[in-house]
Amino acid sequence: MLEMKVKSVVTSPMGEYLILLVDQEEKKVLPIAIGPLEANNIALPLQGIKPPRPLTHDLLKSVIESMGGKLDKIIITDIRDNTYYAEIHITLDGKNLVIDSRPSDAIALALRCGAPIFMKPRLVEFTYDLTDNEPSED
Repeated sequence: MLEMKVKSVVTSPMGEYLILLVDQEEKKVLPIAIGPLEANNIALPLQGIKPPRPLTHDLLKSVIESMGGKLDKIIITDIRDNTYYAEIHITLDGKNLVIDSRPSDAIALALRCGAPIFMKPRLVEFTYDLTDNEPSED
């Protein structure tokens, strides 16, 4: 597994919103296309903004914590038909729960909970050195 972090949420030249996930050395990058609402849900905790009322991901965090659970990690597991898949891993009452999720929802929740983000290494298609701007195949 590769541990990733959210580098940023950006808009592509075609108007798409993208989450840019990078590995810890910032050599591997995974862009995931998302909608504007999902981009906002990820950008808020990145910018340290707390809405006056809880959004869905804030509510889910509160529910997990109030039940005595802990978000251990999220894993981006697969891509099928240009759609990424993810899992949310929660420990609750000594049990490990794995919940299917969209990557954008899992990432928004992980950012709020301070949980690590992992992905299967095969999902990173390119090694990208951010200092010389030269993509190359792995």
